[in-house]
Order: sequence, then C-alpha cells, then structure tokens
Amino acid sequence: MSDLQVAIRRLDHGRDLPLPAYATAHAAGVDLMAAVDGPLTLAPGDRARIPSGIAIALPPGYEAQVRPRSGLAHDDGVTVLNAPGTIDADYRGEIGVILVNLGRSAFTVERGMRVAQMVVAPVNTVRWREVERLPETARGAGGFGSTGTTRGE
Repeated sequence: MSDLQVAIRRLDHGRDLPLPAYATAHAAGVDLMAAVDGPLTLAPGDRARIPSGIAIALPPGYEAQVRPRSGLAHDDGVTVLNAPGTIDADYRGEIGVILVNLGRSAFTVERGMRVAQMVVAPVNTVRWREVERLPETARGAGGFGSTGTTRGE
C-alpha cells in the first residue's frame, strides 16, 4: 500500500466538516460528507448534486472515483447516479456527489451525512494503434449476456 499525499482545500461552506477519512484500517475509500446548508429531501426518482465542501489536487497519473455507500443503497435505495464519478487530476473545483433516490420513500440528506465514498486510484493513459483486424478470441464479438448467466445458461 502506498502513502500518497494529496492536497485538499476546505471550502468556506465546509469548514466545520471533518476531512474525508477512512472508516477502518483496510478501507479502500474515504467518506464524503454532505456540505448542504440545511436538510435536502429527495423524493423517489429525484436527484441532486450534493456539495462536499472540499476540493483536491490529485497528482498526474491518478483519479478519484466517487462511489455509492452500500448502506444507503441497500437500506434506502439511494445511490450515486454516475457511479463511479471520475475526478480527473487536473480538476480543482468542488467535489460534488450526484445522488439519486431509487427507493420507495423520500430520503433526507442532512449536513455532515456520509453520502458517498471516494477511492483514489492510479490510471493508465493509452496510445491508440489503429488496425484493420483485431486478434481473434473464443468470445469474439459476443456482447451482453453472451457468456451466460448465473442461472445455468
């Protein structure tokens, strides 16, 4: 495991919130908090951009992925709409979390609530090499469902 230093800036509306932190010793992601001014209720089917109150400066070669919290997804049907949301190394604005309520009941986001998790990961860049034909594989061009399902197909 590497010890990567990432610059972080608390924005004015997030000064009273804790910095993102790992909940356990071996957690892959840090929790992002809701820096909302007051309670924000999402009706079933609603979505909203939730401010985090922070901005970061990732080093080149890294990205941050904003992912759902499993408890919110399981218990309330609330998830990150564009999961995983990608924060590029050259982005310096506030991290926002697009939450969507896929549940059956209204869900209220409160200030300081843990609304998502963020994983910082290395990325590779590629150079495309255009070819006339791709190497053959057993799967070939088989797409969605072509390898069967867990139902024994």
